[in-house]
Amino acid sequence: MTERLRRFFATGTTDEITKRLLGKLLLYHSPQGLMSGYITEAEAYLGQRDSAAHAYQGKRTPANEALYGVPGTIYIYSIHSRLCLDVAAQAKDVPEGILIRGLEPVQGRELMEQNRAKHGYDLTNGPGKLMEALGITDKRLNELEFGETALDIDLDHGKVPHQIVASGRIGVSDRGSWTEKPYRFYVAGNPYVSKLPKRSFDLENHGWKTE
Repeated sequence: MTERLRRFFATGTTDEITKRLLGKLLLYHSPQGLMSGYITEAEAYLGQRDSAAHAYQGKRTPANEALYGVPGTIYIYSIHSRLCLDVAAQAKDVPEGILIRGLEPVQGRELMEQNRAKHGYDLTNGPGKLMEALGITDKRLNELEFGETALDIDLDHGKVPHQIVASGRIGVSDRGSWTEKPYRFYVAGNPYVSKLPKRSFDLENHGWKTE
């Protein structure tokens, strides 16, 4: 599966890959047990030319080295004392990445609720929240690959968004013209999307296509 994931994260532009990632099933084989969720929201960061990206103008440090890894490399970083989960896209040494911002819980919801001491849609509707829900509290998985470790992405058993919305990225400080570019993508109507107004919730199908 690792080779397949590498191809998935290397085929197309990073914004195209980000849209294809929506609805895929993220799995974490944690010490507590299996937890999983459909990806509902993600942001593309386009590397050296993207003023909002960690690798803007070719910045390369031990902290962001994972972005320069093979496609499908896990990049865990901290912001405001919370961890975030990113994945390297494009070929090795092309430092583009995708921030996973939201999950709709599938397996292990009770474990997630214990980890977060929260219930409802607030459980995993944000990048820091979903990491806390999964119980990932350190960077031990950083620079490893999805599919080779406890984190995996199932490309075959996901959902298909009925509609994908593009917007400016969230929580990015003003870093030039790229800050407001529409590289945040989410499943329209899914309640596990950060900062989505309740009036926009699709409570019947959560924004997924039905058979």
